[in-house]
Amino acid sequence: MKYKEPYNQLSRRERQIMDIVFAHKKVTAQQVMQLLPEPPGYSAVRAMLSRLVKKDCLSFHQQGAKYVYEAVMDTSEAKQSALKNLMSTFFNDSPTAAVSALIGMQKDDISDEELDAILKQIKAAKKMGE
Repeated sequence: MKYKEPYNQLSRRERQIMDIVFAHKKVTAQQVMQLLPEPPGYSAVRAMLSRLVKKDCLSFHQQGAKYVYEAVMDTSEAKQSALKNLMSTFFNDSPTAAVSALIGMQKDDISDEELDAILKQIKAAKKMGE
């Protein structure tokens, strides 16, 4: 089964649930409820999980009396979809603005090794464009 709906077209709550699933790999409704900020009731969480299954975002299997949910979408696909949305929403589709903001936020915590890795990726991207 392949994920059909772009990650950035999910509602805020659906994305929050998907973030929890991505972080924990497999979750129950109870775990989702405990990890959601300002969670709705248990039946509302179950309904949202059900909706995400119908949208082909999640799959589930029964484990005893509980349903265990996991993401259908590959994490790398979700990352790309989320980044595309972030780029268009906040950085006017400018990689320069996004990288500048990211480095600016991390300027005190970013290591020389991380900066070298970023430079290496930039050089590789430049070579691909030639």
